[in-house]
Amino acid sequence: MKAELKHWTKHLPVELNPTHLMRLFRLGLRSIWMHRLRSVLTMLGIVFGVCSVIAMLAIGEGASFEAQEQIKNLGSQNIILRSVKPPEEQRVMDKGSQSFVMQYGLTEKDIKRITLTIPGIESAIPARMLRDYVWNISRRVDTEIVATVTEYAVMRNLRVAKGRFFSDLDSQQKASVCVLGAEMAGALFPLDSPLGRDVRVGGIYYRVIGILEPQGKGVAEITGSAAETYLHRMFIPLETARLRYGEIVSKQRQGSYEAEKVQFHEVTVKVANGQEVVATSEAINEVMSRNHEKKDYQLVVPLELLQRAERTKYIFNIVLGSIAAISLLVGGIGIMNIMLASITERTLEIGIRRALGAKRQDIVWQFLIETTLLSASGGMVGVVLGLLIPLVVTQLAGMKTIITFWSPILAFTISALVGIGFGLYPAIRAAKMDPVEALRHQ
Repeated sequence: MKAELKHWTKHLPVELNPTHLMRLFRLGLRSIWMHRLRSVLTMLGIVFGVCSVIAMLAIGEGASFEAQEQIKNLGSQNIILRSVKPPEEQRVMDKGSQSFVMQYGLTEKDIKRITLTIPGIESAIPARMLRDYVWNISRRVDTEIVATVTEYAVMRNLRVAKGRFFSDLDSQQKASVCVLGAEMAGALFPLDSPLGRDVRVGGIYYRVIGILEPQGKGVAEITGSAAETYLHRMFIPLETARLRYGEIVSKQRQGSYEAEKVQFHEVTVKVANGQEVVATSEAINEVMSRNHEKKDYQLVVPLELLQRAERTKYIFNIVLGSIAAISLLVGGIGIMNIMLASITERTLEIGIRRALGAKRQDIVWQFLIETTLLSASGGMVGVVLGLLIPLVVTQLAGMKTIITFWSPILAFTISALVGIGFGLYPAIRAAKMDPVEALRHQ
């Protein structure tokens, strides 16, 4: 008993000052060290909570960033019109045969109506989309061939990594030149540069004059398009495509012949004033609906998609933050549970300190500092893990992750507040113990 009195007298604070707090801090560390396994298990809830806050926000930020970048590549001042194959929109050329031609989609007349009747339109860039195999000797890739004009690259934010994009002169001369996407160039020419080399589409050869920077998997899923998402894309002049393929693209299947006549699969309209994009899109939709009996077109407004993506990101962050907050809440409950059990074990210690003159606030501070140390230590470990997990996800899964500067600070602050909040009740309960009853505890 005398040894215990001597031990607790050495750590007995008289008043709340820096020296007093330092003694309480050392006392808290000693108590945590004496029950190392229990302390580590108690901290795990905080560790996983803080780690999940940082990691989930980083993964969410990365996914949202990629989606927004894809939408931005479409152009915030652009309005995209796409041809859509209407159901049952078929015109039979010969009733006695199984051959037919489908004619639908955007036309030259549509572009003229839009540019001449709607004010504020800066330009309208058409494009045709053809799907075929592109060969380099024995290597081939399934490719979306985009036939368009020179301005398409600037309007759709396509950046050339090597070489150049085709020019107006190439279009006028109907030159057999092409620009390859980065992914496609790597698939066809894995060992050397494709610049100046030829690729084959059917029986036609195209000279490679440029390679684009990586663009990802496209935006078909983001824009809600029913079209497939193509990883490999090749760009050729529109006039070259008209010469090589004509207006009708035909396919022969099992004895039946079918063909499609689509002048343009896509038209990108650029609005001079970015604030009038939505109003202009409504006007374009009105013009198109009046001149197309069946809706064989689709209107995509990247600005609206971007705003929708930002709202989705906000909601996504709230959901992820809520899930992580629940993890921290569970960790806080674990701390409270362990501290209540610790108070029961240390009833005699509390009685001795109170008998030697410790005030209730001293007992409160003692246990509050212990819980804060536990939660802060768990928070620091959680921050380290939370910063490492996004890097591992990026390396293993290839997903882009973005760690914002405020997420580790927020997570650590919350962990410290959890320690204070959930440690306050056990500390007050310990301070309210009757010294006489506590000394009788065995």
